Amino acid sequence: MIASLRGLVTERRPMGETAIDLVVDVSGVGYRLLVAPRTAASVQLGQEATFAVHTHVRESAITLYGFASAEERTAFELLLGAHGVGPGLALAILSIHDPAELAQVIASGNLEALKLVPGVGQKTAARLLLELQARFDYLSADGVLGTGSYQPNRPPSVAAEVGEALAQLGYSPDEVRTVIRALPEAGTLEELLRLALRNLAPRR
Repeated sequence: MIASLRGLVTERRPMGETAIDLVVDVSGVGYRLLVAPRTAASVQLGQEATFAVHTHVRESAITLYGFASAEERTAFELLLGAHGVGPGLALAILSIHDPAELAQVIASGNLEALKLVPGVGQKTAARLLLELQARFDYLSADGVLGTGSYQPNRPPSVAAEVGEALAQLGYSPDEVRTVIRALPEAGTLEELLRLALRNLAPRR
């Protein structure tokens, strides 16, 4: 089982909305990794990068999933333990919420934040919350997600708050997901909400 890789990123190509296919050259051997867009954005072609790796084994294939940290890999594997969550959906969830945000979303029962994830509707979000609350509480208390990663009083992510505001204004889940992915990471709630509304205006 491969737990981590360090090498040159030699290829990258999108695989749908929530996954990027990378090739990492490690001492002349190229390994294909599927990573979230958030992870791919932090690496550049021709430069060395290190990934925590989950090796997913099925009868028909062995697929490597790469993460920027062991914490993200832990969250990914935790998500895989939920009924009906495959690696594609788990990666999609982590492409929207980092582990600390996800722990807070689950602890607070934030359905709207989970519905920002492509493929997650009301019923799926409700089921995920029920299945994952105890798991994330346990892992956070045990420190497995990393020191300081889970903070019960940590405010929800600004992106999640923007998403909730847009949903209340009547925008569809697809519209919200699309505009949230295009927002910059930095900015206040008011700034990002104005930008989101400006980006959504031409669509209507």
